[in-house]
Amino acid sequence: MPTLRIAFVQGRPEFGRTEENLEKGLALAATVEADLVVLPELWASGYVFSTHAEVAALAEDARTGATARAIAWAAKREKRHYVVGFAEVARGRHYNSAMLVGPGGVKAVYRKLHLFEREQEWFSPGNLPLAIHRVGSAKLGLLVCFDWRFPETFRALALMGADVVAHPSNLVFKNAQTAMLTRTLENRIFTVTANRTGTERRPGGTVPFTGRSQVVSPGGEAIAKAGATAEIALAVDCDLAQARDKSLTGITHLFDNRRPEFYGALVAKRRRG
Repeated sequence: MPTLRIAFVQGRPEFGRTEENLEKGLALAATVEADLVVLPELWASGYVFSTHAEVAALAEDARTGATARAIAWAAKREKRHYVVGFAEVARGRHYNSAMLVGPGGVKAVYRKLHLFEREQEWFSPGNLPLAIHRVGSAKLGLLVCFDWRFPETFRALALMGADVVAHPSNLVFKNAQTAMLTRTLENRIFTVTANRTGTERRPGGTVPFTGRSQVVSPGGEAIAKAGATAEIALAVDCDLAQARDKSLTGITHLFDNRRPEFYGALVAKRRRG
């Protein structure tokens, strides 16, 4: 049976200390053996921006920036894949992004579709389509943090064939990890949420983060999980056959029983008020 050993890194980056944050993340990652390692959202830069000038100073090119160079070097040396969140600059715009990096370098970039709170001041909404990427024998989808509030994204990736969804995060809602159990169960996939810890206090605001990173199985069970404050990396073997079996019973299939002709409201643009 095809398996993928998945790990998350949970830690506390320092705002603006790109090189130190990358070194810290990779040092934590080095403590586990895994085929895929996921680090949190905006890991290199930190989260609480105060000005557009800070965003511009810390945003990176997805192919040549400090994060791409450091993670590509680690992926090549360790012969494995990484997903990490970073502030991206592309054609004069800034995005809250995640990159997938393999031994051959950067393989894909995802730009966060659903921006939360003041992120809407600093970043442009994602403009790249949801996509599936190969990591060994696994099919991987990418989402970032607040995307968890939008079940359409997980269902779309599952229908596209995702076995695993990597979910770099800076979660603040205490029920987000519980909701991820449902996102995973309702699509019968694996998910890995790499969250950060601590409280970031800056002129732009004070934001506490909830930790509790986890890998969740297609049955909706957290099969690897961290506490709220630990700086740690954890790994677990995932049997991909579980994600590819969408049969709920002998005669009931999760996707075959869908009635999409009745779901039009899900993709209709709804006005406020």
